[in-house]
Amino acid sequence: MLRSLYVKDFAIVGEADINFQAGLSVVTGETGAGKSLLVDALLLLSGARSDSSVIRHGCDRAELTADFDLADAIAARDWLAAEELDDDGACQLRRVIRAEGSSRAWINGRPVTLAQLSALSEHLIEIHGQHEHQALLDRNHQLQLLDAFGEHADALAAVRLPARRWREIGQRMAGLSSHADHGEQLALLERQLLDLDRYALSEAQLAELNEMHKRLANAGQLVAGSNSVAELIDGDSEFALRRSLARARHELAKLAEIDPGLNATAELLESLEIQLGEAADTLSRYQDGLELDPERLQELDAQLSKLHELSRRHRLPVHELKNRAEELRGEVDTLRNAGSLLQELERERTALAQDYRKAAQTLTTLRQQTAQRLGHEVSQLMGELGMSGGRFEVDLEASSKDEPDALGAERCEFLVSANQGQSPRPLRKVASGGELSRISLAIEVAALGLDEVGTMVFDEVDSGIGGAVAEVVGQKLRRLGSTRQALCVTHLAQVAAQGHQHFRVSKASRDGETFTRIEALDDKSRRDEIARMLGGIEITKETLAHARQMLERAAKG
Repeated sequence: MLRSLYVKDFAIVGEADINFQAGLSVVTGETGAGKSLLVDALLLLSGARSDSSVIRHGCDRAELTADFDLADAIAARDWLAAEELDDDGACQLRRVIRAEGSSRAWINGRPVTLAQLSALSEHLIEIHGQHEHQALLDRNHQLQLLDAFGEHADALAAVRLPARRWREIGQRMAGLSSHADHGEQLALLERQLLDLDRYALSEAQLAELNEMHKRLANAGQLVAGSNSVAELIDGDSEFALRRSLARARHELAKLAEIDPGLNATAELLESLEIQLGEAADTLSRYQDGLELDPERLQELDAQLSKLHELSRRHRLPVHELKNRAEELRGEVDTLRNAGSLLQELERERTALAQDYRKAAQTLTTLRQQTAQRLGHEVSQLMGELGMSGGRFEVDLEASSKDEPDALGAERCEFLVSANQGQSPRPLRKVASGGELSRISLAIEVAALGLDEVGTMVFDEVDSGIGGAVAEVVGQKLRRLGSTRQALCVTHLAQVAAQGHQHFRVSKASRDGETFTRIEALDDKSRRDEIARMLGGIEITKETLAHARQMLERAAKG
């Protein structure tokens, strides 16, 4: 659900911060006041192309920001998580358009492309207008809506599973077939595996090898250094540590005879002398174990050189060569058994194709039934929305693919005839923007609550209608707003009266500049606005009473 929209220096809007509620929000105002600017802002935040003409005159950039509540937007939350753009449930879209024509976009404060902005907005908002692109014109979306309307989720899953598995097996078979007659490939892999099995080491073995090499490479330094330390600890010099410590302990023992308080210190020196002796013995054993072995060092050098050569050849760190050996072993086994494996995969693929055909036929039958039901319901709603004699049909045609398809065995096309006697045409080719908007509204009402898009925007869906039909349009929009958020730009009082929330757009001049103001109306202001829409320039008591009655009737539902 759209929670707020912030615009700054956009067209003739200086700055506006608009908070939205659940239900149906209506936007009204005089012609030319800029009612559709909200829709334009949402289009740009949905990834539409822009240019510098949208920037307020005299400004260097326009800023647009929208915040959405994702409580019921599972698909949007999943998309954000997959793109690593999630932020503790937050969803903020931001876009800045500069005077030189450049544009930047952010999702939750992180820079994104317009393609990413568009992909996310598909899960958040649907815009139905007279000229704007809308998801209902996309055939894939039409098929999804048909399946949602018929609640085909289980049947669709039964089709997708064998189709996807069939494709995966086909890819694996293609890989096997490409090497089936290539003995050279197998021989190459076997040679690589032989080298890796001979030289590749586990991480523990590699650490031990490096440690041993380091010790042998520095054996001379270790011998000289340990001899020097041994002399310092227990050498012939009178300053050797053990001799110095023995003298200190002897002197302290004599002092302790005078003052027993020094006994504890004397004991510490005695303990230290013992430890120093142990250190000397340990160092002596270490010296005995040291050896200068140039031949062994040469062997280790050769082994490490081979490991680094294999690392470069396989483009892997040395410690990952052992895992690569296991991967190659699997590839070698696969190539050795390619013939029998291909036969096994072919049998599995044949069985999957049979499963797919059975599941696809079940889905086709359900879609045919659903297409008739959806066509009937939308056709009825079109009549109620002032398109008497209009007809809506769902045309199903076999898919051009000869192989299992995760979407099923057919595609669909929404066809409409806006007037009696006209042949139905694809919805995407309907010329009248007003008709297109009302047809979209009829489809949305018929499929109420079946898709996950939380916010639907209707721009001038009441174009070309009035009277009772306008009231029906308003009622349908209010009904739509009972289950999801709807935003409608309208010029008809009958539609505006049905809103749960009402915004008025007005235009004024200040210091030679024109500004658009967007304000949320309270009950009294709303009554006055409905009266203005009904009565024009002169507002009478009767007009105000009529406006109040319309609002009360709408509230009662």
